[in-house]
Amino acid sequence: MINFRDFNIFSETPPSKKAAELFSEEIKIRTGSIPNICETKDNANFIFETDTSLSKDSYKIKCSGNAVTVYASGIRGFIYGFGMFLRKIAPVCGVPVLTEDISGDYSPDKSIRGHQIGYRTTPNTYDAWSYEDYRRCYLDLMFFGANTVEHIPYEKGVSKRNRLMKYDEEEFLVEATRMADEFDLDVSLWHPNNDGETVEQAAERRGKLYSTLPRLNVVFPPGGDPGEFDADEFVKRCGEISKALKKVHPNAQMWPSAQKPHSIPTWGETFIEEMEKLPETFDGVIHGPNHAFELDVLRRRLPSKYPIRLYPDITHNVRCEYPVHFDRDDWHFALTTGLSRECTNPRPREYRLIHRLTRRYVVGSVSYSEGVTDDVNKAVWSDMDYFFDCDLRTTLLDYARLFFYGADPEMIADGILSLELNWQCDPAENPTIDRTLETFEMLKAQYPFLADNWRFLQLLMRAKCDYVIRHRRLFELDLIKLAEKEIINGNLESAKAILETDYDEQYKKERADISALAKKLFELIGLQSDIENYCADNWERGAILETIDLPVTDRKWLLGRLKKANETDDAAEHMKKIIGRNKVRHDEYYFSVALNGLEECGVAQTGEIYMNFQGDRPNVNTGEMPTAMFKVYDNLTFKCKVGGLDYDGDYKLKITFVSKKIPALCGHKITANGQVIYCGTQFGGETDEEFDSAMLAPGFETATYVIPKDAIENGCVDLEFSEPYMGVMFSEFWITHE
Repeated sequence: MINFRDFNIFSETPPSKKAAELFSEEIKIRTGSIPNICETKDNANFIFETDTSLSKDSYKIKCSGNAVTVYASGIRGFIYGFGMFLRKIAPVCGVPVLTEDISGDYSPDKSIRGHQIGYRTTPNTYDAWSYEDYRRCYLDLMFFGANTVEHIPYEKGVSKRNRLMKYDEEEFLVEATRMADEFDLDVSLWHPNNDGETVEQAAERRGKLYSTLPRLNVVFPPGGDPGEFDADEFVKRCGEISKALKKVHPNAQMWPSAQKPHSIPTWGETFIEEMEKLPETFDGVIHGPNHAFELDVLRRRLPSKYPIRLYPDITHNVRCEYPVHFDRDDWHFALTTGLSRECTNPRPREYRLIHRLTRRYVVGSVSYSEGVTDDVNKAVWSDMDYFFDCDLRTTLLDYARLFFYGADPEMIADGILSLELNWQCDPAENPTIDRTLETFEMLKAQYPFLADNWRFLQLLMRAKCDYVIRHRRLFELDLIKLAEKEIINGNLESAKAILETDYDEQYKKERADISALAKKLFELIGLQSDIENYCADNWERGAILETIDLPVTDRKWLLGRLKKANETDDAAEHMKKIIGRNKVRHDEYYFSVALNGLEECGVAQTGEIYMNFQGDRPNVNTGEMPTAMFKVYDNLTFKCKVGGLDYDGDYKLKITFVSKKIPALCGHKITANGQVIYCGTQFGGETDEEFDSAMLAPGFETATYVIPKDAIENGCVDLEFSEPYMGVMFSEFWITHE
């Protein structure tokens, strides 16, 4: 181990002198001392040496005696080199010590490694930033090997500037690209094609903007999301924009994405036909959310002339490309409700799997990001793009030493991994959540300086959010058990009183801490945890205070039903039906996507499932929706294997659908063991308005079909629901014989 009681830095060339200046700033942040600048190598213990034989993305480090030498061809490589050094130092008795020998040659696996950090209203953080915040972000990304930052101009040719934004979006671009050029970072622009513009107008406006930017390497127009152009029109527009781009930035590249508009099912085939013409104006193709083809299919279909860049969504948790537990989509509805789409979401193990599944098809990636809630994921993904075989725990230890200098890196790394484990099952059944919060509380107590570290505070806030959801759920589930006993005995007032029981002081303290942390994080980094106070764009955009208190059990729903029960002829009997809503006999079957999960279907679903989650919608989860309806399965087909149906007669199948019908569609089909029991318009079957009014949330309806006795084989039935265009959108079903 090499210790650095003093830093004596030597550099000669302008790029290495710039690197020495940046490195000195980093050392001052960590030690409070300004390093010495040496005139010769003789007295130096940290040396920046120019080696023009290296590519701009490569670097070498040599540890010899008590000195470290970083070799690079330019500023980019020097930043990577001293970033690796910063990842490996820790204080011992107040002195920075290099924890391991980092000598070696370093070259990246992927040529494109970056993240989208667009200055616009949508992100949960970036729109509150200053130029200095972006400068800091650039360096932090580069310490894990990023070489690209992606920005966003006006999306539709007009500003959407909010009260947090210090700059006009396109004025900001000029300075942001200048700063990127200072660090030799490539600049990509996500720049959609816009309705209402002719091809000529689109090319002219973009050309004028591009001419103002000091650096521009890539333009990325999405084919859809947003965009509604036919593929041939999209390709034509991208070609003309590419020509305008290369007039002002001759070496810049055009990379359109194969993301299709929802309204054009044939978009993908037309896109491939256009790409098979080998347009010279295109340099590659991007694969991202709402894609026309799965990644491996796109690689097979796309001419080999065009490399593929991945656009992975590492920021969202639900209603997205990679939902939590993307391979089984079983993130528990209570967590999904309280934490929603864009909370702090370290998912290192899951993104490692996604990276391993995708890396063989692409030349690199620029992630989709909407703020700092995915900060851990950015570091993990970049590290894997640079070192494809990197050890995940090593990356997290580096992250801890780099950004939590002076704190125990083992505890930080374990805490991050524990946050991911917090999401493994029903929080009521996961004691890991309590242990995780204990870890972060212990770190907070042992290292008071972390109180001003935004990365630590957002991890602590996430741990507290998980804790609050778990303990609210445990508390309310116990209340529901007691209340149901009273309802069975006809004691409705007693049931109501039980359900209205207030939370204990410990719960209230942790909940108050979340609000306090949200305020501190807004002050430190601009994290926008609600709409009114912190200017979040909407409740989905990291605005966790808008969702954290939403119902995660049926307590509020039952209170609402108790109130409505008084309007019925027999309130007690009505409430017995309410609490028996999901209960069936031993020879019947009930299934809820939210309560049971797809794994209980006994068969893997095919196609691309979209889980249209309802529980985190503040205007939907108001107490009118039982938790059984929180998840809406959306796919062209649904399959389920059911046994134990040994009643000697016909069964009834009742399905809860989203009330969203298109009269022209007539391919809605239900089969039982291959026998068609319904085929026609949506949804067919018998209606039950009384049941729907009592048991369903607004915007849903049931349809009931007959499963004939001869369709059931010794009590077993394989069900399939399908609709070839719009898909089936349902939340639950019952198989009963009454």
